[in-house]
Amino acid sequence: MGDEVHAGAADALTDVAGLRVGHAGRTGDGWLTGVTVVLAPAGGAVTAVDVRGGGPGTRETDALDPRNLVPAVEAVVLAGGSAFGLDAASGAVAWLEERGRGFRVGGPGQVVPVVPAAALFDLGRGGDWGARPGPDLGRAAAEAAAATAEGAPVPQGNVGAGTGAVAGALKGGVGTASLVLPSGTTVAALAVVNAAGSVVDPDTGALWAGPGHAADTWGATAPVGGPVPAEVRERARQRLAEAAAATADPKAARPLNTTLAVVATDAVLTRAQAHKLAGTAHDGLARAVRPAHLLSDGDTVFAMATGRRPLVPPDESAAADPPFGLHIEAGVLDAVLAAGADALTRAIRHAVLVAETVEGPGGVFPGYRDLYRAA
Repeated sequence: MGDEVHAGAADALTDVAGLRVGHAGRTGDGWLTGVTVVLAPAGGAVTAVDVRGGGPGTRETDALDPRNLVPAVEAVVLAGGSAFGLDAASGAVAWLEERGRGFRVGGPGQVVPVVPAAALFDLGRGGDWGARPGPDLGRAAAEAAAATAEGAPVPQGNVGAGTGAVAGALKGGVGTASLVLPSGTTVAALAVVNAAGSVVDPDTGALWAGPGHAADTWGATAPVGGPVPAEVRERARQRLAEAAAATADPKAARPLNTTLAVVATDAVLTRAQAHKLAGTAHDGLARAVRPAHLLSDGDTVFAMATGRRPLVPPDESAAADPPFGLHIEAGVLDAVLAAGADALTRAIRHAVLVAETVEGPGGVFPGYRDLYRAA
């Protein structure tokens, strides 16, 4: 296992055993949007949520309250399309019901799939205000997740829910990362970066999201698209300047955005502990996006625990005197909580590094590495 925290084999959410990720999206003819589904192993994963943005668009999040009935969920859906895009979850729900997966309410086949979902604002970015995800894209993303092998790499950048995402004045997208703790526990994150705040230091162009972690060797050779024409680059720089001016003007129309994330672990967590993980993971978002959690954002973090590993190894738990068992568990959980925030910061970094410039009727959205390629 080693004594240092390191990235998992895929450096992705899928390093958490049992989780699969699928994307579906549409571009062209007015479209620039999509859906990402995180599929839990059969039987579900303990799941929680923490919403800190002032303008969230969510579905079934009340079911995740530890005081309520449903103990685990089969999938989480992240979608573009603002509140309209929440319809995408219906496609994933139908796909799960057909396979008998969900909260059992009766005999064979009588299930109700509880699928929490959150949406980000990307309306009109492809040129057509009415082009937003529906059940077809939700089903397609669920099918794509199911078709992947366990532990498979996760496509990043302009994919799935990140297809139309924008990070401040830059192109946003999907990013993912994982960390393996010295105990062998894996903690990972997937982010859809669509922030009203900035992901870069305006004075230097450096990403707020590091690199600042020992596992952060990834990114220098991240794949990007082909050369961007000089005229596109110039319009992109103008967009950056205009966005900066609008941010400084209190009378300017505020952008509508929302960063979405799933943080996960293979450890056994209670629903209350998962809720704590979702909350502390927001620290990682706030390190990478400044400012975060605005009224024009709907920043939402889900936490999933697949329960493949005990939180405290049995030998440590058995050796502890009863008064100190709680302290041992708290110390181990603290390590998971800290890793969740670190993994989310790294996932946001990866999303911005891989996102590619988009030019279309909805505007020019420059990729970070296209603007700062020389650096």
